Amino acid sequence: MYARFKTRKWRAMTEADRIDDYLQRLTPLARSCLLTELERLEVCGDEIPGSAALLEKLRAEFRKNEQTHKGGQAPERVANPSRYFFNPLEPLLVNGAPEHANSGWILRGSLAPIWEWISRDLLPTMARDYVNEMKPLIAADKQQEARRVAAAFQTKVVKYLESTLGSPNGVNQTRIKLATYTASRAVCGDLASMVCVLRVRDTLAKFSDALPSTIEKFDDAQVSRITALLDAFGKDHAEALPFATALVAKRLKTPWQLIHLATKAASSKNAADIAATPYAITVSMVLDRLDDKRSALRAALKNNRVLAAKDSLTAVYDIERALRVRIDLLDGSAWGDRLNELMTSIAAMVEAEVSRFPASVNHVLGSRRLRSHQTMAGRLTRLVSRGRDAMSNGAAFCMKLAGRN
Repeated sequence: MYARFKTRKWRAMTEADRIDDYLQRLTPLARSCLLTELERLEVCGDEIPGSAALLEKLRAEFRKNEQTHKGGQAPERVANPSRYFFNPLEPLLVNGAPEHANSGWILRGSLAPIWEWISRDLLPTMARDYVNEMKPLIAADKQQEARRVAAAFQTKVVKYLESTLGSPNGVNQTRIKLATYTASRAVCGDLASMVCVLRVRDTLAKFSDALPSTIEKFDDAQVSRITALLDAFGKDHAEALPFATALVAKRLKTPWQLIHLATKAASSKNAADIAATPYAITVSMVLDRLDDKRSALRAALKNNRVLAAKDSLTAVYDIERALRVRIDLLDGSAWGDRLNELMTSIAAMVEAEVSRFPASVNHVLGSRRLRSHQTMAGRLTRLVSRGRDAMSNGAAFCMKLAGRN
């Protein structure tokens, strides 16, 4: 009887009512992570039927919170035990980034499914005890004790996960379990990153404290100083070096300058020499940033935000120019292949946008001033690539025609 009543009630509800009912069942952290995940998929160009209404509701909720917060700054999320647990990851969290394999960052959207898995499947009893111990400490604002309890639980989780992820079967079972909480393919990699960061959290925090709050100019003196800090950190924690490098990237006013670490270490601009250094990852990290800008460009064009698209495209051209000018023989490397692939994709997006307007209309994305940000090498590379595609297609057509005759 009750089940039939509940079914009739659900059918009678409007779509807006159903969305409200669904969101009310989620915790504030879960709603925040859901918004992050939906925006990540939107930026990546993935269409999800029915997501528009969810996004509208979630954005309205968090926008209202921001407006009511004094000083106009984003409000502090409601403190909860999971937030304390993930606190060491906070400087490395990013929103909506594509799933880069070696960027040194962790997707914020991965936290909710990881916490759900830890609480429900991995260590349910320990997690429940941790939450019960943390709640009165948080309510009494006993920050030091709360951090101590969180650190103890972090250590327990890390030790258990090191054993769980120590075998192929354990990794496979973990992937299957996590898939019940999220469709993101990045979450397993983010779990491994979480273990790595929590294992060296104290050393990583000391490294972060030693860095300047902002690096306005990454000149030789500053590069030498940061390299010395990274060398000292990597001596005992080589596996966590990407995360230390990500902290450096976060301080840079001009993020692409991160590659100075690699060119300085190689004492060369040759791509092969740079690839042999411990800081070769910085080139991949800069390419990751370019890929993020490509996603931002796609989202801006999709939503007709031309000025935002212009800013993203300018940043893209700046990064491309820096890579081509500061690394020799780039086109003969895997980095060069990835750069060419990204720039070809970006050029296609820009051409599709500009072609929507008559030739007499000077589109801001096709302006000479903006195109001047591109390097000649980049333009020639894409022209050669298109020429090869045209020749390949022509050859295939001729062979097909010959076959008919």
